[in-house]
Amino acid sequence: MQTILGANGQIAVELARELSRNHASPLRLVSRNPRRVNDTDDLKSADLLDAAQTRAAVQGSDVVYFAAGLPADTALWERQFPRMLKNALDATRAAGARFAYFDNTYMYPQDDRVQTESTPFEPVGPKGRVRAAMASMVLDEMARGDIPVLIARAPEFYGPGRTQSFTNALIVDRIRNGKRPFVPVRDDVQRTLIWTPDASRALAALGTTEDAFQQTWHLPTDPDRPTYRQFVSLVSDAFDRPRPPAYTVLPTWMLGAAGLVSPQAREIRELLPRYEHDNRFDSTKFARRFPEFEVTSYRRGVDLLRGASLEEQPGGS
Repeated sequence: MQTILGANGQIAVELARELSRNHASPLRLVSRNPRRVNDTDDLKSADLLDAAQTRAAVQGSDVVYFAAGLPADTALWERQFPRMLKNALDATRAAGARFAYFDNTYMYPQDDRVQTESTPFEPVGPKGRVRAAMASMVLDEMARGDIPVLIARAPEFYGPGRTQSFTNALIVDRIRNGKRPFVPVRDDVQRTLIWTPDASRALAALGTTEDAFQQTWHLPTDPDRPTYRQFVSLVSDAFDRPRPPAYTVLPTWMLGAAGLVSPQAREIRELLPRYEHDNRFDSTKFARRFPEFEVTSYRRGVDLLRGASLEEQPGGS
């Protein structure tokens, strides 16, 4: 039995499809209100803030994937995320299962250093500190050695369906809707983005590979990192928009000022420094271990976006 905790998010939905499609095993989807992705899914309602419910949801599992998400609300993250993760780890340990933790890069330095699996944690804001504490919790479990554990870390998303990111909201969605796109901070620095179905396929590959555990992995990305200027052009071409594409660069001061009146903008201010520098997320380790994994190029990804609705998402590459 493979179990996905936090089963309604975009990563979890694609993960459920991939596990059902290519990794034959009974699949359990767990959230407060789980929705079936595949006809054979076993649905289990549980609140991950409740230790007993989490333990019952995980019972009988061989692999547990933690893919839970929360809205971008600092107080909510600080209050709930560590508790959810602790309950998941305790439940997995009680079940004697393996644990795959889906992570992001909020805890990394927001400068131009190349990010590898050994990059130190240097969070610059409260959400970054929460994610650093959570990753450290998983690393402590890994060091304890009672159960096999892995960390699968992804950079900023772009992709189909209800993928949530700066890039999707400010560029892809606006171009799709015939609006002028906004570029956060700078248009001339490299960005590393991951196509969300690739992230889910890679997470499935790791979770079903025995020797992938007891390690941290950067999930696979196209090494040909575009600038936002280039990415806007790719998306504009995919949606047959006029060339050269027109867009507006939103400087840091403007995005910071927006936080004075917009709670949503206020919650993302701590991430703004990373848009001032080249963002180079290195996934060489994954590419060497899984040379057959086909990464979706940025051009292919944005071409797929044109035909993707909010409900129907394409598969991998």
